[in-house]
Amino acid sequence: MDAVTLEIAAPHVALVTIQRPEARNSVNGAVAQLLDQAVKTVEADPDIWAAVLTGAGGVAFCAGADLKEVSAGRMDDLYTSDGAFAGFVKHPRQKVWIAGVEGYAMAGGCEIALACDMIVAAEQSVFALPEVMRGLIAAAGGVYRIVRALPRAIALELLATGDRLPAARAGELGLVNRVVPQGQAVDEAIALASRICANAPIAVRETLGVARKAYDLDDDALFALGLEAQDRVMLTEDFAEGPRAFIEKRPAIWKGR
Repeated sequence: MDAVTLEIAAPHVALVTIQRPEARNSVNGAVAQLLDQAVKTVEADPDIWAAVLTGAGGVAFCAGADLKEVSAGRMDDLYTSDGAFAGFVKHPRQKVWIAGVEGYAMAGGCEIALACDMIVAAEQSVFALPEVMRGLIAAAGGVYRIVRALPRAIALELLATGDRLPAARAGELGLVNRVVPQGQAVDEAIALASRICANAPIAVRETLGVARKAYDLDDDALFALGLEAQDRVMLTEDFAEGPRAFIEKRPAIWKGR
């Protein structure tokens, strides 16, 4: 089986799975290249509006970099040409990506989850950025994404200690969207993706495109981006369909164009 697989799990929802359970779904060269391809496939397919990313086996979402690859001098293989660890953390994405976390999301695996728009975690899952315990730094986005996702003091403590954050506590702090019983994270993530896909896809895409920049720009710049996004939405067929469906008291039929 390929190290990463892609399938359609529900209407307009792709399921992308890292398939290395024997290595806790750690990232090697094959994972980086195939995950990069999966992202490009999802982003280019107009019929896919959201994607769920998970790891096979139920024990680990992803344990980060495959240390066997690192020790063999193949660290560069874990990055794609754009410098994205695992072909994901830096990859430009417009579609909605939801991490379905079962088990360990450690180091680079935690960074992959943090790079998603939303996280659904099974109750036995744990998150950690333990790089400092190995003389390293969580340079694949972890050092700043976790500070954005958590209260500052708690995020700094986790970064400085390398301690683990259980799913229940992560839910309390708002790092994850939903905490579910073991074995249900992927199904719940697909259900969340399907709920999102009940809305106009271009409106969702443009909304999140502005929202993702909320920490990077000032209010005036964000306001301008919002107006530009609204202009693009108004040019779509769905812009007319939404009000029409409301008036006619029927579900909207979105075209995504």
